[in-house]
Amino acid sequence: MSSEELYLELLRENERLRNQITEGGEVLADDENFQLELEERRSLRRVVGISTELEDVSIAENRQLRLERVVLVGVWTEGSSTDAENSLRELAALAETAGSEVLEGLMQRRDKPDSATFIGSGKVSELRQVVAQTGADTVICDGELSPSQLRQLEDKVKVKVVDRTALILDIFAQHAKSREGKAQVELAQMSYLLPRLRGWGDSLSRQVGGRAGAGGAGGVGIGGRGPGETKIEVDRRRIRDRMAKLRKDIKEMKVARETKRQERDRNTIPSVAIAGYTNAG
Repeated sequence: MSSEELYLELLRENERLRNQITEGGEVLADDENFQLELEERRSLRRVVGISTELEDVSIAENRQLRLERVVLVGVWTEGSSTDAENSLRELAALAETAGSEVLEGLMQRRDKPDSATFIGSGKVSELRQVVAQTGADTVICDGELSPSQLRQLEDKVKVKVVDRTALILDIFAQHAKSREGKAQVELAQMSYLLPRLRGWGDSLSRQVGGRAGAGGAGGVGIGGRGPGETKIEVDRRRIRDRMAKLRKDIKEMKVARETKRQERDRNTIPSVAIAGYTNAG
């Protein structure tokens, strides 16, 4: 087929497709493949919180992404079983907000969290089996773990482990918009990360999500959207240097913010505050 014939064929095909669509944008042709492709482009990706019995969470994506797959772990030390379950459900909602798919949730009744691995050794074995069966990338603990607890639990389950604090900081990192807000979140992340540095091999692969020695769920995951990946010995110094710079920048931004506030006061611009729960703004 010559170039002129090919051009004419493309024009005819374009006219054929145009005739298939009404003024409202609905497809009139019975070409099933064309309809399926159009539906796929318009569809929402649905993520289900399995163990937590949450309503389906619909996430609109412009491209296909593999979400970080997580298993939740909680320790019930006080209150009723309903309180403990509600806490785990709240953790599931936070994980989904961070862009994860919740696969399973485990709860253990204890007087206090295990000092070594947060949950008891028997529950650790069960958790390791659940992680292997579900193909989870990350374990999220409903509480704040010490650096040693994080290390030992990771060594047992062989996937990344984060706690509630890291999860919340990750959500803040995703939603911070202003320059000052981003700096404050990064400083908080680094303050949290510094005593918890560890390496899998020569690099901090733990900080970018996924299994040890594997790519994980699409690269950066929960807890890895702040500081980057460097050699562990160099990383401590770099983090301290970065924290010092952030503190200096935040101090300067605070002065600028106060100056703007005084300017608004002089111009009698009213101040409005929005109070409420999550996303009230």
